[in-house]
Amino acid sequence: QVQLVESGGGLVQAGGSLRLSCAASGGIFSRNTMGWFRQAPGKEREFVAATTRSGGTYYADSVKGRFTISRDNAKNTVYLQMNSLKPVDTAVYYCAVRYFSSVVLTTFRTSDFNSWGQGTQVTVSS
Repeated sequence: QVQLVESGGGLVQAGGSLRLSCAASGGIFSRNTMGWFRQAPGKEREFVAATTRSGGTYYADSVKGRFTISRDNAKNTVYLQMNSLKPVDTAVYYCAVRYFSSVVLTTFRTSDFNSWGQGTQVTVSS
């Protein structure tokens, strides 16, 4: 079982930037799809971004052009660079791992992922 630990959340003003990190332990990191989701108060957890083992990247429409997901397989770490943050980006951000599968996804649901981190709070003030 892969364990995930997020870091990098905090309070930032609108227009600012944050970089989230997610360190993974266990499993073979390079073979897995890694994702970021977020959950705002009173709302369902929603997809933000994902990166596949082949290096493909996918984004929710709401963050395209502002957020960038990347991975460092040597460090077993996935990152989420968030720029031009808006108050609507305020949420708990979760890292997730989808274990190696021959099924190729281009859309991502919470049920597609096998293990989750504990989450990190991101608050964007207006």
